[in-house]
Amino acid sequence: MSEYILEMMGIKKSFPGVMALNGVDLKIKKGETHALMGENGAGKSTLIKILTGLYKKDFGRILFDGSEIDPSSSIEAQSLGISTIYQEVNIIPSLSVCENIFAGREIKKGFIIDWKETEKKAKELLNSLGIDIDVKALMGSYSTAIKQMISIARAISVKAKLVVMDEPTSSLNEEEVKVLFSIINKLKAEGISIIFISHKLNEIFEISDTITVLKDGELVGEYETKNLTKLDLISKMIGKNAHAIENQKKSYSEFKEDVFLQAKNITSGVRLNAINLTVRKGEVVGLAGLLGSGRTEIARVLFGADKFDKGSIEINGKQVYFKLPRDAISLNMAFCSEDRKQEGIIPYMSVKDNMTLAILKDISRFGLISRKKQSDIVSKYIKAINIKTPSHDQGIRYLSGGNQQKVLLARWICKNPELIILDEPTRGIDVGAKSEIISIIEDLSNNGIGVIVISSEFDELIRCCDRIEIIRDGKNVGSLKSDEINEDNILSLIAGPVSVEGA
Repeated sequence: MSEYILEMMGIKKSFPGVMALNGVDLKIKKGETHALMGENGAGKSTLIKILTGLYKKDFGRILFDGSEIDPSSSIEAQSLGISTIYQEVNIIPSLSVCENIFAGREIKKGFIIDWKETEKKAKELLNSLGIDIDVKALMGSYSTAIKQMISIARAISVKAKLVVMDEPTSSLNEEEVKVLFSIINKLKAEGISIIFISHKLNEIFEISDTITVLKDGELVGEYETKNLTKLDLISKMIGKNAHAIENQKKSYSEFKEDVFLQAKNITSGVRLNAINLTVRKGEVVGLAGLLGSGRTEIARVLFGADKFDKGSIEINGKQVYFKLPRDAISLNMAFCSEDRKQEGIIPYMSVKDNMTLAILKDISRFGLISRKKQSDIVSKYIKAINIKTPSHDQGIRYLSGGNQQKVLLARWICKNPELIILDEPTRGIDVGAKSEIISIIEDLSNNGIGVIVISSEFDELIRCCDRIEIIRDGKNVGSLKSDEINEDNILSLIAGPVSVEGA
């Protein structure tokens, strides 16, 4: 009997003008968590869609649990024991938890749904995953995290042997991720295999046993997670030497450039408590801290999006008070929010119109936009920061997350700011795009633009920042620069002093 639950061999798939997969292999052992990694366009989604019956392969073989399969629909794949949990939780909020779990597979007595048995089975299923909730309550009444857990319960309720999890942690906080990981470990203990897809390297190294890397539709290799470093994995995904990636980080030198922004004793309710922050022209300053530490609140106050109670802000040595973000913009400040979809892109507008929103006055005369000026600017930044789009007029909603983020960066860069605040600039994008955005941050710094970077990914802050300010409970608790910048020091300051009973 084979040790593998799944063997995809020599899989090929092409679309008009594109070879999406070129002879790819993927082997998943029984009871393992297997990470599938690669940049956007590497072929991950195509491979999963072939496995789950959404696409037909052009060539190759698929063996599942010892038998050759070729599913033609997700329902057929599910009947074989292959379930998929997507990034966007697929639920019906107006139905109860138990109705969502057994939708399409209702438990019946004759022609009538057996509600008592349905509720009992749903309760047993959730309890087996360590989840104790009211299964009669409406799905819409629960948090995103609970909905995600219920989606997992639904996936394994069909007696799944393999569960595909596509970005399952994208909407979860740190504690919720721990719960999810405990569930994954329970599934593994029961012999269920997991294909885990995520852009978050820390999660990959914590939960996976094996990693398969794809690049440009081809197999780079399969590796035991314990034998890889994060830098090794990144280099395999983007095709760059690990040493070259490490050297992307600049060495810190004492900045002699003028101070652009100085915030003193900023206090805002219970969220911020006497925060101090200085940013010099050309300096990249990172804000590190746990979720809820006050990092985003600092950014919003500095940009005039939120008010503060006490303290002062100086720009180029002069005290200012921003009533609205437009006041900050008028003083050459820019802000990319962490919520790209809700507060950044205008999804039904083109790349061109999204990029030039902040400079409409500069490219207009008598209320009419100069299409030539607009086109010239858009062409310049598409080339300068490598935005992958078929045309200026492409709807931005059709671009990958990384390219959407680069359009938003271009929106502000073309205004020639002196300071740009980037809140989680690499969230939800692939490793290759992350590397490009870090390069863009370095270019901004080299051009004398100050940058504030907020990120939950410490390795990214370490790679791109000249100085890192540690924020805990709305307060400054430390500052790191040069050789002091490493993950141990960041974690130590975030955790704070440890009290010992009886000491």
